[in-house]
Amino acid sequence: MGPRAFRPEDRHVFFGRAREARELADHWQANSLTFLSGPAGAGKTSLLQAGVLPLLDPDVVDALPVGRVASGTRVPVVLRGGSNPYVFAVLSSWLPYEAPSGLSDVTISGFLARRRVRHDQYGDPMPTLIAVDGAEALLAAGRDPAASDDLFAQLAAALEGDRDLRALVVMREDALPMLRSRREKVFRRAVEYAVEALEPAAAAAAVRGPAKAAGRPFAPGAAERLVDDLLTVRRVSPLGDETEERLPLVEPLHLQVVCAALWKALPPGTSVVTAGHVRDLGDVARSLADFYDGVIEEVARDAYHGESERLRARLREAFVDEKGGRKDVVAGPAESAGLPDAVIRALAGRHVLRLEERPQGGSRWRLSHDHLVRALTRGQESRTPAGRVDPAEYRRLAEAALREGHLERARDHARTALRHSGPDKRLRADVEQLLADIAYRSDDLDTAVDHYGRASVLLQSLPGAEGQVAGVLTAISQIKMAQGRFESALRDLEAAALRRPDDAGIRVELAWVMWCSGHVNGAVDLLGTVLAEEGDERRALRARGEIMADLGRPAAALRDLGRLDWGYSPSARTAYALALALEGRADEALDLVPPIEPGTSVTVLLRVARIRDAAGRRDEVASLARRALEDGVRPPLPRPLVEVAERLARG
Repeated sequence: MGPRAFRPEDRHVFFGRAREARELADHWQANSLTFLSGPAGAGKTSLLQAGVLPLLDPDVVDALPVGRVASGTRVPVVLRGGSNPYVFAVLSSWLPYEAPSGLSDVTISGFLARRRVRHDQYGDPMPTLIAVDGAEALLAAGRDPAASDDLFAQLAAALEGDRDLRALVVMREDALPMLRSRREKVFRRAVEYAVEALEPAAAAAAVRGPAKAAGRPFAPGAAERLVDDLLTVRRVSPLGDETEERLPLVEPLHLQVVCAALWKALPPGTSVVTAGHVRDLGDVARSLADFYDGVIEEVARDAYHGESERLRARLREAFVDEKGGRKDVVAGPAESAGLPDAVIRALAGRHVLRLEERPQGGSRWRLSHDHLVRALTRGQESRTPAGRVDPAEYRRLAEAALREGHLERARDHARTALRHSGPDKRLRADVEQLLADIAYRSDDLDTAVDHYGRASVLLQSLPGAEGQVAGVLTAISQIKMAQGRFESALRDLEAAALRRPDDAGIRVELAWVMWCSGHVNGAVDLLGTVLAEEGDERRALRARGEIMADLGRPAAALRDLGRLDWGYSPSARTAYALALALEGRADEALDLVPPIEPGTSVTVLLRVARIRDAAGRRDEVASLARRALEDGVRPPLPRPLVEVAERLARG
């Protein structure tokens, strides 16, 4: 028992939400789009995973795993390419065993379209159920607003294009107004389902059920005693006046925290948890204060320069009144209560603050629960000393900082995680990969290769990690490609292909490296083999089509690229335009040429030069070709194209 979300495999110990699970399952199956909202710590994820998913009949609906908007460290950031990071993360969650290269640049509609349609016993297509959890992260400070908007637009397009698709979006309650205001009709028609804290009887069931399943049941009345303690808040004012308040509901998070503390404190050999155990060992107020102390320390470490005492003092001053109760603070656009929005949002995400909409308009922040007051007002001498450093927690902090673009903070947390990870090879490998991702985002490619290499060595000693090893080797190869180290990249990809010989994505990457390093026939032959085995594999079609265009074989290029939706990719777009120009259709080609921007790849620059040359517009041909040949450009031109660029550069 501890403060974590229940998983589907925990359904036998998930109690107290039977009614909500049935109602939410019905809404999800019956409506195109359903919003599940509630305060942080209300148990939304647990309700979905351990309550709703087990109710879905696999002979009636086709339910995908729960989608999440944050990629785990086991997918190297290099392999996500130019994909929308949130879409990539969601698709990776829906299909966790797919090679990362197979999801790059894939839209939600495209992903769903290529899945096999399942049919029920009557031959009718089953509804497809998808879920996106943690959607508030797409609306928080530090996110990429364009990528967030694109994910929601893709979700709307998928729902509008498939009448058998059903989506559930799970979010914290403060994110709900922003989703309601979206322009797409499907969002305005969404069904809303709010989850609140637990009624006392449901809370008691949630205490008794897991304990009984673990072989250490609660005696009659003992669980009710624990719940009664959670429903009672005692306040002490600065003048020493004591008051007591009775609450109507129990927060699921608090239930888990207190049960975990009680479980840990029980004497060895305890077979039944009695009311006496609850009275003597289940100090509800202290357990919750200790928990929130740790949360405030974590937020301070992550977002407030480590100044936990100053953060605690600011929260006490702003959110606790003179009688020891909670008070509200007006929500500002950039800061609230003198705290930056990033700190406020971090506190909300960790169950400390809650945003409430007022009927008369405006929003106000307040402490999420009365039990928080003790954590803010008790003296330092009353706090439980900090335990050992938890490397998994520092890894999580590093991942969060990386998502928000705080690279130095992410690096510091990851290094701390690595120092304290001990002999756990899986954890060390994940942290090394995380450090590689941070280095790559910092444009420190040599350091990224070093960390990916260490991760690969650690993973090779773990059973069942062949796929992850292949992914890390592919990431190393792509970095070396960007550096122009083609032969070394080729060796890494060959090693990856040996570990995942059936992975079409890795074989396509191998063909690209072969092409760039000058092994033209080998690249074309390998792509032909992939297409013969996999059918119209879009990555292989695109790669072969682009290579054919660059080799001056327009008919073959048009045949391959014409079978794709290449509009999203400047590279595929210019390859198609080059093939048109070489076929004598120069005007059509010029209409397709994308604008030249500072980050335009050298291969695209050369194709534009060749298109203009074929169209007789030679005013910028030489300058574009010279730019394609410049030293230090990453990645450099594929070797077979260097001679073409040199000829055009001479004018």
